[in-house]
Amino acid sequence: MTAGHGEQQEEEPAVAPAQGGISIGVLTGGAVAAGEGATAEDRSRRAGRPEPPPAPSATPRAAPGGIGIGVMTGGAAATGSGARALDASEELIGVSAEFRTALGTLREQLRLLSPSDETSEVDAGLAGAEEEIGATGQVRRERLQWLRERLDVGATAAAGLASAGALVEQITQLLTG
Repeated sequence: MTAGHGEQQEEEPAVAPAQGGISIGVLTGGAVAAGEGATAEDRSRRAGRPEPPPAPSATPRAAPGGIGIGVMTGGAAATGSGARALDASEELIGVSAEFRTALGTLREQLRLLSPSDETSEVDAGLAGAEEEIGATGQVRRERLQWLRERLDVGATAAAGLASAGALVEQITQLLTG
């Protein structure tokens, strides 16, 4: 408002600058934040593979400087000043009795190899998997991926064991299943 001589002038209210935005069509897990000091974090534990969510009816459009996501089934997204996104979620995969047996067999055969840092590391990974499975009946996807990398043909001395090949095959089925 403007004022004449001797009259008081009202100040216009301050308007915060635009921070951008986030537009999501379908969200079935994860975390989203927008704006000053924004932060988004997902530390959930997900059992098994999630069912694919329905497709959004239209592709979302983000505000200028923002993020547009059609379908989000986990993870984290942030936009704007001070934005930070962290996805520390874990996918848990159920295993069969056959998988447990193959894991135990490999641990037994691993003891037949000459002890080394490599065999100790693999044994510790197998033991960790057995503990997880014993406690929950499930194992973290990242642990399975780590074991597959260590047991894949030629990757370690343990890979030469027949039981390692069988376990790698089962791990691959669990990861792609």
